[in-house]
Amino acid sequence: MRILFLTQWFDPEPANKGLLFAKELVNRGHSVHVLTGFPNYPEGKLYPGYRLRCFQREKKDGVQITRVFLHPSHDRNPILRVLNYLSFMVSAAIAGCCMKERFDVIYAYHPPATVGIAAALIGAFKRIPFVYDIQDLWPDTIAQSGMLTDNRVLSLIGRCCGWIYRRAAHLLVLSPGFKKTLIERGVPETKLTVVKNWCDESNIAPRQSSYELAASLGMKGRFNVVFAGNMGKAQGLDTLLEAANLLRDKQDIHFVCVGGGTERTRLMELARSRGLANVRFLDRRPMHEIADILSLADGLLVHLEDHPLFRITIPSKTQAYMRMGKPILMGVMGDAAEIVATSRAGICFHPSDPVAMTDAVLRLFQTSPEERRAMGARARRAYDQEMSLEVGVAHIEKVLVHETNI
Repeated sequence: MRILFLTQWFDPEPANKGLLFAKELVNRGHSVHVLTGFPNYPEGKLYPGYRLRCFQREKKDGVQITRVFLHPSHDRNPILRVLNYLSFMVSAAIAGCCMKERFDVIYAYHPPATVGIAAALIGAFKRIPFVYDIQDLWPDTIAQSGMLTDNRVLSLIGRCCGWIYRRAAHLLVLSPGFKKTLIERGVPETKLTVVKNWCDESNIAPRQSSYELAASLGMKGRFNVVFAGNMGKAQGLDTLLEAANLLRDKQDIHFVCVGGGTERTRLMELARSRGLANVRFLDRRPMHEIADILSLADGLLVHLEDHPLFRITIPSKTQAYMRMGKPILMGVMGDAAEIVATSRAGICFHPSDPVAMTDAVLRLFQTSPEERRAMGARARRAYDQEMSLEVGVAHIEKVLVHETNI
């Protein structure tokens, strides 16, 4: 099967479906050509070794990659963000239509939704089907983020998404909640398949804890609750600081936040002003170093603000945490909590509630080390059975083959 993999974000950028996915398809005997942009996410600046041009070709691990022009940006300014999306859409549509290679199917990864427009145009021009992998519900996500608030614009985006859904041969979604919502919006159930995301298995895996690293990071001899990833408004980490304040007399319990994001500086200043010595912020780390820090955790924290949209999503860190084989503290309602509760992989609590987070941390702290290890083992088993790269790619491959009628 000859696959055109259309995605705005690809390695070396962080992406749920990146080089690892493409390589697995190649290992299964398929030809994969990635059409993507020049790497600039999440900072909005070109990565070292790249310079902006009309297009560039490269090859990695048997995967052909074509990069096309876009306006680098991840600015909070909606105009610049839209320019980023639209510039890639136009460049990708032109490049895809002009490619001389023949493809059997297009696999298009969303977000942003403009990738779907490019996929529809390429598919129509080349007369091949496209499968659309929906990782964010638009316009819901945009409205919740506050990037756009004009109801007329949001309505237009919603109609555009409906247009894409109708033209796609099949839609992949990351959770049962996404599927239910799209059915309510008129998408036929037969056109939808749930495929849970996997993590970067090349970098994320259980490993022996390093006492030297724990000592250097101030984590040695403590009960460490670790949050790793983006620190933005959606993560609602003021709740973590409130919980830390409630637990400030429990000197054994330590919160560790690893990563960057728009809220990181504000949160650090707030923790400092409150004298929260039980909260430590660590800089963003390369993915291959993250697992070393996660291995030092006694509990891994997932948290999003209490919003209806987040009840139907599964934050990507969930899969990484479960593969690490550590107990999960799940502060997200809905589908994500269902995974943890069903697999008995940790403790769920109501988001945006400092008392609930505090109670969950104390419950895990008071749980025996043997039971915590059992929670972690169940988390890893659930990941391997339901969310691993092997399981996920097999589901996607089945859909792609079906739509090509090969």
